[in-house]
Amino acid sequence: MVVLSLFAMVSFTVAEYSTYPPKKNVPIFTKVIYEGNDQVYNDYPLEEGEFYNPILQGCYPDPSITRKGDDYYMVCSSFAMFPGVPIFHSKDLVNWTDLGGVLDDITEFNPHDTGISQGVYAPGITYNPHNDTFYMIVTAFSGGLGNIIVKTKDPMKGWGSPKKLDFGGIDPSIFFDDDGKAYVVHNDAPDKGKELYNGHRVIKIWEYDIEKDQVIAGTDEIIVDGGVDITEKPIWIEAPHIYKKDGSYYLMCAEGGTGDWHSEVIFKSDSPKGPYIPAPSNPILTQRYFPKDRENMVDWAGHADLVKGPDDQYYGVFLAIRPNEENRVNTGRETFILPVDWSGEYPVFENGLVPIEPKLKMPKGVTNKTGQDGFIPNGNFTFEEDFSSDKLDYRWIGLRGTREAFIKQTKKGLEITPFSTNIKERKPTSTLFHRQQHKTFSFTTTLEYEPKSEKDMAGVTAYQNENSNYVFGITKKGKQNYLVLQKNSKPNWRGETVSKIIATEPIDLDGPIDLNISAEGDKYQFSYAVNGSDFKTVGGTVSGDILSTDVAGGFTGALLGLYATSGNDIILED
Repeated sequence: MVVLSLFAMVSFTVAEYSTYPPKKNVPIFTKVIYEGNDQVYNDYPLEEGEFYNPILQGCYPDPSITRKGDDYYMVCSSFAMFPGVPIFHSKDLVNWTDLGGVLDDITEFNPHDTGISQGVYAPGITYNPHNDTFYMIVTAFSGGLGNIIVKTKDPMKGWGSPKKLDFGGIDPSIFFDDDGKAYVVHNDAPDKGKELYNGHRVIKIWEYDIEKDQVIAGTDEIIVDGGVDITEKPIWIEAPHIYKKDGSYYLMCAEGGTGDWHSEVIFKSDSPKGPYIPAPSNPILTQRYFPKDRENMVDWAGHADLVKGPDDQYYGVFLAIRPNEENRVNTGRETFILPVDWSGEYPVFENGLVPIEPKLKMPKGVTNKTGQDGFIPNGNFTFEEDFSSDKLDYRWIGLRGTREAFIKQTKKGLEITPFSTNIKERKPTSTLFHRQQHKTFSFTTTLEYEPKSEKDMAGVTAYQNENSNYVFGITKKGKQNYLVLQKNSKPNWRGETVSKIIATEPIDLDGPIDLNISAEGDKYQFSYAVNGSDFKTVGGTVSGDILSTDVAGGFTGALLGLYATSGNDIILED
């Protein structure tokens, strides 16, 4: 069945892309400038020995981390973005490099027909010292994969093929004991007929056969039912990780759902299979108890993983959000880090039970090189791309398919061969995406393009999902070119995306045109310039509500895309 499913996925991919031959009117993007300017970073400049939190800005949720010697590797959720499961490397937990994606073979992971918040999420990465191997385990909601595991001896050199695992549920992670035995823990539904309330979930454990790379049938047990105290009806116990310290086993989980009641809790046992006793001090990390009008608010903290740092102190990576002034979540769930105090019986996130601050003290002996020498930038920064490098920056991603299926780097710039799919379809689109990483930002690109018909369009998009996005691009009506701003929002009662043309403007294309998306919190603007400097806003100021998780739904943040299509469905009136 797995072989047949894989063949079907490959066949679909070939058919999908083969129907899009290159066209003579291929748009060329010659430059992109992304500038982030959040006030918090202006108000809190870094001093010697400090770095900013979050460490990964924009939609990088559900972090998991592992260590081999002096090397740290961290993975995050990617949903239907491609490649799947972004992976990062560091020597010090401060300075990180982007290694691309673990699942980078479209024939093995193909989210071609999934919603943006499906695909893959909640990965776990673990190093096994007994066989010198890294394991990445994740739930894949596409292609009939389910829970899968991949391995490598060296994450710098790529990963093996996914192996489908024989269990259900979500959020798996793998633990290797001192004696070499392995266990998988994951979230699951209660046994049939035993669900007590909405959100009632359990944590299961399986023994794992390292030679066969499969859970051992019949070894599964429920080790947590409901959460810390089932009499209080805790919801969505998930994202489990097991650690061993001083001969005892610790099970850490998220509890409360991934919204404003999110938290991290800890249990202890004398055996990997339990029984696990909750710590009396739970939760050990949360932001749910504080006023919503607090300054520089960080919220929804949870879904964490622990690692020992270069200073021999424990640290925890976790997801959290930085909502804008309307309490909307446009940058999505981001990856944060805090030191963890494990001097007592149970670990506790330092300053994780008070409002999280924007800066942290670096581990002893570390120098902050973020934004330099190939390390990911942090805080406010400017990123410039002219598409002239031999290797396209990993920050550029595809959606439901490879970016290489529609892009070509040339001496003139980046060509995007338009697919016949448009931005509202749940299919691969010819759009090269960059995450929105700041509440206040500017995203500008230079475009050379001449549409041939009303079916042709190229420009930019601010995108939360297939039903919630803005399109700002050039199309044609008769012999006249038009610049169009369209808003696509949640489906109506018939399930149809509600589309509204906010503004149109006739335009003469005698040369390149600059297109800009900018925002100050919840206020977004779309503008253009034909002389490289005098930008004119089209459609005035619009709300960023549809670009926020709390309005649009799902688990992702807003994406900013270079977009082209030969299937434009925006109808301009005469």
